[in-house]
Amino acid sequence: MIPTLETTLRMVSCGSLRKVDEGKTVKLAGWVARVRDHGGVLFVDLRDRYGKTQVVCDPAQEQVYSIAKNLRNEWVISVTGKVRLRPESSKNSNLDTGEIELLATELTVLNQSAVLPFQIEGTEEVNEDLRLKYRFLDLRRENLQEKLILRSNITHAVRDYFHRHQFIEVETPVLMKSTPEGARDFLVPSRVNPGKFFALPQSPQTYKQILMVSGFDRYFQIVKCFRDEDLRADRQPEFTQIDIEMAFIEQNDIQTIAEGLVVRLFKDIMGKDIQAPFLRMTYDEAINRYGSDKPDLRNPLVIQDVSLPVETGFKVFDSAVSEGKLVSGIRIPAPSILSRNTYDDLAERYKTAGLAGLILFRMGAQLDGPVVKFLNDETKNALVSQFGLSDGDTLLLSTGKGTKYKTILGNLRLELGKTLSLVDESAFRFHWVNDFPLLEWDEEEKRYIAMHHPFTSPQNDDIAKMGVDNDSIKAKAYDLVLNGNEIAGGSIRIYNPELQSKMFELIGIGAEEAREKFGFLLDAFKFGAPPHGGIAFGLDRLVMIMTGSQSIRDVIAFPKNSNAQSLMDNAPSEVSDKQMRELYIKSTFHPVK
Repeated sequence: MIPTLETTLRMVSCGSLRKVDEGKTVKLAGWVARVRDHGGVLFVDLRDRYGKTQVVCDPAQEQVYSIAKNLRNEWVISVTGKVRLRPESSKNSNLDTGEIELLATELTVLNQSAVLPFQIEGTEEVNEDLRLKYRFLDLRRENLQEKLILRSNITHAVRDYFHRHQFIEVETPVLMKSTPEGARDFLVPSRVNPGKFFALPQSPQTYKQILMVSGFDRYFQIVKCFRDEDLRADRQPEFTQIDIEMAFIEQNDIQTIAEGLVVRLFKDIMGKDIQAPFLRMTYDEAINRYGSDKPDLRNPLVIQDVSLPVETGFKVFDSAVSEGKLVSGIRIPAPSILSRNTYDDLAERYKTAGLAGLILFRMGAQLDGPVVKFLNDETKNALVSQFGLSDGDTLLLSTGKGTKYKTILGNLRLELGKTLSLVDESAFRFHWVNDFPLLEWDEEEKRYIAMHHPFTSPQNDDIAKMGVDNDSIKAKAYDLVLNGNEIAGGSIRIYNPELQSKMFELIGIGAEEAREKFGFLLDAFKFGAPPHGGIAFGLDRLVMIMTGSQSIRDVIAFPKNSNAQSLMDNAPSEVSDKQMRELYIKSTFHPVK
């Protein structure tokens, strides 16, 4: 039910009147969306965020009509009138108020509007920078308002869900200690502590762990986070997380709570029944079968490694087998057909991308393709049986090894799914990716770094490998993936100070640096820290997917553009010399002229 909003200037909203209100005298206020002249009678579409009402300005009401003749789009007006039914021929089934109209008896202009830089309604394409410059106008668009209203409904449901599950909402500091590990920090100079800086939090990670040590066993927060990194369609310098931490738990407990939240949101907000528990796969399985640690399972295609004889008769395969490389393929089931032109284009582009080659087979009465004549019967039979090839199927094969090779095949898988229209765009496919590597090698810095963050616990059986076989250590880390997007990520945390110090050592943070950066956390662990872990949802990305948006800028009220600028208020901007002196800062930047 749409609420009424009685105030001095309006009795009800522009979206609330219905057939049952016939005969009532009401007062509305809002923006003029459009004025139409139908043979002397003026029709004004009056809009607010709740909807539209058609207002009729009849020449018989001279004072009203004289004002209405001068109305322009986006003027703000107040109207008093009587609700009446529309003639059958003019009812509008696309509007909730489409059965009624308001015959105006009083009309007051509350404010006028300058000439608009773009129309609020209509189908015209508007440059994004222009939209962001006039964001206050852009936000009057119905589709953007609906997205922000849905976002508000989501956060309301999130809070209700966690309160029902005994979580408490705790606000953590926005000005914190700089501990750069991962993305670059945004720094804030301290006026009262010259030469020292706060950082804006990339995540409340250390604070929520300290809350667990403090005895608050179930914490959540809808929190702003900040990362000074290059932008893209699903990334902003400031973003919002649904942050969750729990004590006395194991991984499955957190995943169960997270699944419950997802099921609740999709039911309450979108009316969709999502089935839990979600599919779980390991990181290695995701990379090997899908070429990605966030695979889109709406795409039915998979990457499959094939075991071939030592001698196949084809040099490319024989060399690969002898060199310990993989022979991998993607089966395209009938009736999907990959045209020769499309194959030629893919083969050329993916060779440039790094594949050794892309070999085509088609299955009919028997296996066919350009290289079939080189293959012995044992090899042909292996391909048919291991890929389960049937009449009409297509098979693409390549050779290589390592994560980069599988990632390229993963990109090919995604493109094939899109090109062949195999992806169900209306579906929502959730799954977990578990058992990530604890560490990854940073070639630039020549050291190991934490794949998630340095507070992630290794698997119990892999603790003995720390410092001995770092590449094979698995983490108690997990990501929740929806339609090829990571929407949440988390881990079971280290809560033992000795193990945490060992982890710091593995990623090149010595005892002195660890004490300087994280001494407060290591001290907390000495006083009875419980086992704990958590997860964080990317709220902006989740809302983007739920609303079918192409960019998170469409689900954030006042986003930055791709250059991290707010075009509406020209932030970031220069500051005065006086402000700089107060902060003991001197700029050494000299713009190129």
